[in-house]
Amino acid sequence: MTLHSIVLDPRRMFVGISAAGVFRTEDSGQMWTPQNRGTRADFKPDKSPEVGQCVHKLLGAPGRFGWLYQKNHCGVYRSDSAGDRWTDISRGLPSRFGFPLAAHPREVETIWVVPLVSDTHRTCPDGRLAVYRSANAGRTWQRQTHGLPDRNAHLTILREAMSVDACEPAGVYFGTETGQLFFSRDEGREWRLLADLLPPIYSLEAAVV
Repeated sequence: MTLHSIVLDPRRMFVGISAAGVFRTEDSGQMWTPQNRGTRADFKPDKSPEVGQCVHKLLGAPGRFGWLYQKNHCGVYRSDSAGDRWTDISRGLPSRFGFPLAAHPREVETIWVVPLVSDTHRTCPDGRLAVYRSANAGRTWQRQTHGLPDRNAHLTILREAMSVDACEPAGVYFGTETGQLFFSRDEGREWRLLADLLPPIYSLEAAVV
């Protein structure tokens, strides 16, 4: 198990733990409660356990306390109840698996994900690199591929290898395990290769200076 995501708001703290799920505390960590209702664990005999879901990335929606998004081993989910209940928002994506998740710095309903084929085939579907953007909290998804390789792109994008800056429009960045760094200055409408032949990109942060 790995604790990899921490989300804070004025009243609560949430953590995302691989192979365990989402947990919430409202008393500075003295007591934790599992917050996994509505998320799947397809790899377990009980597909909807209280704990044991595999969270890949957990984020809070900017400016709206109690709104959360998570990229999970078994889908993408949204909660508008501080994790009490999750809504599956995976419909429209080519797969339920993947690692990275990024949120817009101002628009609470805008997020990006990069789907991968599966747990056993952790590369882009059909060898085509594609980012998916939702501007309505996951109700629909838009495939954003302009400028990205559309063949032989058997790439892996890891959990922390995606980031968004605070510009207007927002810039979006992601890196691959094979050392390519891509960026968009217009929220994913057009992509460019910023750097190549880097070491594996495990973590990426964007800052305006």
